[in-house]
Amino acid sequence: MEARKSILAGSWYPGSSAGCRKDIQNFIENWDKPIMTGKTLIGGIVPHAGWYYSGALACQVIGCLAEDDPADIVAVFGMHMHPGSSPCIMAEGMWETPLGNLEIAEDIAAELMGQFDFVIETAHRNTQDNTIEVQLPFIKYFFKDASILPIGVPPTSRSLKIGEAAADCARVLGKKMKVIGSTDLTHYGLNYGFTPKGNAADAIDWVRDDNDHQIIEAMAEMNPEKVIKKALSNQSACCAGAAATAIAASRRLGAQNARTVGYANSYDKNPGDSFVGYAGMIFEK
Repeated sequence: MEARKSILAGSWYPGSSAGCRKDIQNFIENWDKPIMTGKTLIGGIVPHAGWYYSGALACQVIGCLAEDDPADIVAVFGMHMHPGSSPCIMAEGMWETPLGNLEIAEDIAAELMGQFDFVIETAHRNTQDNTIEVQLPFIKYFFKDASILPIGVPPTSRSLKIGEAAADCARVLGKKMKVIGSTDLTHYGLNYGFTPKGNAADAIDWVRDDNDHQIIEAMAEMNPEKVIKKALSNQSACCAGAAATAIAASRRLGAQNARTVGYANSYDKNPGDSFVGYAGMIFEK
């Protein structure tokens, strides 16, 4: 069984098992866990910049999802796509991480391919994309025996059907599934061609308190259609399809409430001319 290579290991996150474990332990030691309510955690939203910028927040969300209940499968929705993009799926094999390989949930992937048209990715033929890969060492660390279902989804209502179908397949097969949607928020500055409020120093409050706040509110409402609409109209999420699909799948699995784990942006780490917002959320029954 062939494994897809981890192309970002050693740059976006540590390239060795020891390095990943050290960073993850540091993240764990320094996080403030959200108050656990006793409710079952179904899914969440994570950012996908390099671990230096957003790793602590992504680690916290995925760690919380693993704490209350083990999973057989972790569905990871991601990829930078526009409304005209075709959904992508890796349907068989494994995906390499410095902590060990993650097997693909081939049974659910096969079911989905019978219902939807996908671009099929393989270990050797795939789109190089950070959104899913940077989460995989966290998944391997916290869900060491789980398989993964990596799917790229565009910001369209059709993607919501994919998420719901994935949840239905897991239920029919008797598998426990956790759901992750990978997206960063507003990309502001000349680097991204988005400067409606002037320079970065003048815009940071607007991005945090207005533009990012609006889409976080839509995520908190667990309203996938609103998430897509806000993102496309406000340029407030780079992978709105992933976030919206994760919400749709989580709702199908019984999630009824959302909580924000944290918010940050790259300006906190590196005050520059351009910056990116990040949010972490969990969805619970």
